[in-house]
Amino acid sequence: MRKNDLSVFKMEKEGFKITLKRGNDFQPIIAAPAPMALPAGLSVATPVAHAADSAGAAAASLSEPANNYKEITSPMVGTFYAAATPESPAYLSVGSTVTEGAVVCIIEAMKVMNEIKSEVSGTVVEVCAENGKPVQFEQVLFRVK
Repeated sequence: MRKNDLSVFKMEKEGFKITLKRGNDFQPIIAAPAPMALPAGLSVATPVAHAADSAGAAAASLSEPANNYKEITSPMVGTFYAAATPESPAYLSVGSTVTEGAVVCIIEAMKVMNEIKSEVSGTVVEVCAENGKPVQFEQVLFRVK
């Protein structure tokens, strides 16, 4: 992974699934009451089901089915930031109007701050990502009507 500068490696084959993550930037989600000790340099892979469950529950609470909304997704793995600085207001919140090409958030990947621009226009009906938390490739960040 170091040789090819990879931070995440996923493999699925005939019912076998493995995810490897490198570095300390990933914050594990631990369902058990006591955290499990891991060797130095390893981190716990966060199951995708947790993000899908919370996104699904939030979408179910909306008055319209989620498939009626356009989604702004993460183009990379990294840390989601809703604003340019901690003191700045969020780029988008529920009820905000977004236009195509507008900056909607920042994703930090490998110590680089990447401005994420919208590919859709409309009104934000849901903010799906949490400020300062890791996001995965193609994870839904915002739902737009």
